[in-house]
Amino acid sequence: MSVRHTLRPRRGAGAAAMAVALALAVGGCGDGGKDNKANTGTSSQSKSSPSGKNRQAEPAGSPQSTAKLAESTGQGGIVLTINSVARDSGGFLTVSGQLKNAGSENFVDTSGWVGTEKDVLASGDSVAGATLVDKVGKKRYYVLRDTGGKCLCTMGIVGVKAGQTVPFFAQFPAPPNGTKQVDFQLPTFPTMTVPVSG
Repeated sequence: MSVRHTLRPRRGAGAAAMAVALALAVGGCGDGGKDNKANTGTSSQSKSSPSGKNRQAEPAGSPQSTAKLAESTGQGGIVLTINSVARDSGGFLTVSGQLKNAGSENFVDTSGWVGTEKDVLASGDSVAGATLVDKVGKKRYYVLRDTGGKCLCTMGIVGVKAGQTVPFFAQFPAPPNGTKQVDFQLPTFPTMTVPVSG
């Protein structure tokens, strides 16, 4: 009789141990989605789509950055802030930031930001006129274009309302790895020297 009573608790303990082991095994199989980068994509992938459907998607994490690498005021009192100048694994360099109208009147003359190159006129109202200058390497870099001639940059900026902040990005060929800073130029704004990360 005492033998029966001791066997029952042992069986129950064994079943409980099996249930715990099974739960741990199942929980350890997945990565919880932490390393799943299939949906995020790189900035070069989302901007270089020939269809151009994803062109306006900003590079992940860039425009929301609160870092202020440089700032200048241009025509109409528009304040240009650079938040990020980062290399990516595809050999590109993405500049992202914000254009803010701190004034009390709407700013509508964004045509100067497009630049004068005939190749970028297909981009319409955009920041396609931006350039980077590597003073050490003595080279100027222009905004990249897709196969349709449209810039890999923010497009559709037809104006900046009073008090409005508009995020922007522009993607360039990356300068050599030894280049630690570049001059960013957008027509109607003073040149800004910014550090390169990555």
